[in-house]
Amino acid sequence: MIEKRLFGRTGHWSTATIFGAAALKNVSQSVADRTLDVLLEYGVNHIDTAPAYGDSEKRVGRWMPAHRDLFFLATKTRQRTYAQAKVELHRSLERLRVDQVDLIQMHALYHPDEWDTAMADDGALQALIEAREEGLVRFIGVTGHGWTIAAMHRRSLERFGFDSVLLPYTPSMQKNERYSREFEWLLSTCRERGVAVQTIKAIARGPWAGREETYNTWYQPLDQPWEIDQSVHWALGRKEIFLNTVGDVNLLPRVLDAAARYANQLESIDINELQSRGRLSSLFGIGT
Repeated sequence: MIEKRLFGRTGHWSTATIFGAAALKNVSQSVADRTLDVLLEYGVNHIDTAPAYGDSEKRVGRWMPAHRDLFFLATKTRQRTYAQAKVELHRSLERLRVDQVDLIQMHALYHPDEWDTAMADDGALQALIEAREEGLVRFIGVTGHGWTIAAMHRRSLERFGFDSVLLPYTPSMQKNERYSREFEWLLSTCRERGVAVQTIKAIARGPWAGREETYNTWYQPLDQPWEIDQSVHWALGRKEIFLNTVGDVNLLPRVLDAAARYANQLESIDINELQSRGRLSSLFGIGT
């Protein structure tokens, strides 16, 4: 089984690996149902989905009538205005077949102009706060990609008391001095305020860059057992963070198996060796 960690100030003990349901974006319901069996086998108790992930909410929604109590359920909104976010949230509740989600997240909030719109009096944040007051959601988070996202998340936390953040944590990005410094500042802020920190793309090798896309991911993932073991164990070595799983259902068991075998007594992972042997590169171009 996979160890559990306190998910910020929510009071929920989530598995250290969270199921990233983007993996269900374009699979059949039968494939999704087999994926549920894998989650139950490893005791995964936290699902992260979004309207932007194709049919993912519908696929997860089929599980909810029988399995709602087993999962901390999170979704997102990419909308930036009050009216649009409110409509999208209600649509998500319908697709997920639930009356309430545990966590609603402002999705991919990294552009300053979109940030201004979302945080305005008639912005998406107000719709999410209202939904929390109405009992439609329990907690509110914020997510994003790219080199500036750690700094943007700190800005978001100064504006509002978000319960969680989500951002990349990869060996190649951590080797960038600026990103690593801003990530550590964000982590410190989250630790002080009881904000849960979710991380993504730990097993990304890099862009496909013209290679044949052999997995259901927009990035080229690590797929060798030793690579997955090392990257998962490296990420889980940070006790303050959670690792969102891979965007391909066929790689999911390998990631969960690595997480189940994680132990504190493992020797520290040399990210320089992992980066060089695994031929890792940034998903977001050269950092500045």
